Amino acid sequence: MRRILTLIAAAALPALTLAASATAQDSHASFFSAIFQSAPAGAPAGRPRASAIPRETVRYTGRHRAGTIIVSTKERRLYLVNGDGTAIRYGVGVGRPGFAWGGSMPITRKAEWPGWTPPPQMLKRRPDLPRHMKGGPDNPMGARALYLGSSLFRIHGSNEPETIGQAVSSGCIRMTNDDVIDLYNRVRVGTRVVVER
Repeated sequence: MRRILTLIAAAALPALTLAASATAQDSHASFFSAIFQSAPAGAPAGRPRASAIPRETVRYTGRHRAGTIIVSTKERRLYLVNGDGTAIRYGVGVGRPGFAWGGSMPITRKAEWPGWTPPPQMLKRRPDLPRHMKGGPDNPMGARALYLGSSLFRIHGSNEPETIGQAVSSGCIRMTNDDVIDLYNRVRVGTRVVVER
C-alpha cells in the first residue's frame, strides 16, 4: 500500500509543479504589476482554493484607501486593499466581450445564498432560463452576493469554479464560493468597488 501511495505522489508532482509555474507566470502578466507585487516572506497567504487561481496577499502601493475593492477586468483579479501596504488578491470571472464595464459603485446590499431572478434583458437573450431560482448550491449566484449600487451587477459566488479567470458572465464578477465567502466576511455595505477595464 505504501508503495502505491508513493507512485501516485510521484506521478502527481510534475502536474503540481506545472500548475504552480502557470499561476506564477499569469500573476506577473498584469497591468497592475507596478502597484501590486508579491508580498514579502512571512506575509499571510490563503490556503489552496477550489479555483486554479489561489488567493494570496500582495504588496499594494496604489492610491485607493484601505477597504476598497478593485477589480481588474483585464487581469481577471479582484483586490481588497488592506491598510498595511498590502492587498488580498482573488481570481475572478468577468463579463464576456460586449458585457465588460468599468466604474465605481458602493456595495448596497449583502446576501447569503441569494435567490436569482434573471433580468428582462437576459430573459430576452435566453428565454429558456427560469423566471426565479431559490438560493442554494445549484443557484448560479453561489454562496454569497454583494450588490453594486442600483445596477444589475453583483460580485457573487459560482457553482462553476472552472469559469474563474475567464470572461464569460453578463457583467457580474464571479468568484469561487470559498473566495466570495471570505470577501463577504471582510467587507460591509458601503464599501467602494472600483472596476478597472
